[in-house]
Amino acid sequence: MAGIVPGDCSCIPVNRKIIMDQEKFNMSLRKFLKEVGVTSQQKIEQAVRDAGMEGGTIEMRMELTAEKIGLKHVVEGRIDLG
Repeated sequence: MAGIVPGDCSCIPVNRKIIMDQEKFNMSLRKFLKEVGVTSQQKIEQAVRDAGMEGGTIEMRMELTAEKIGLKHVVEGRIDLG
């Protein structure tokens, strides 16, 4: 089908429409989110250590973007350092 590149997505052509392989998509998404979570936590912990902070709070902002699908998601919050 036009526009479909082998290996570009987990899609299956059905009756001239493209559907995702839901299981493959979910596994790939979970793997990505796990990497984001683990690496983000490591970076935050290192930055807190480097800043010498031992208490208080930190205002946080995370932006998730995916240009190909028009996604822009912002999460804001606060981390309590105790």
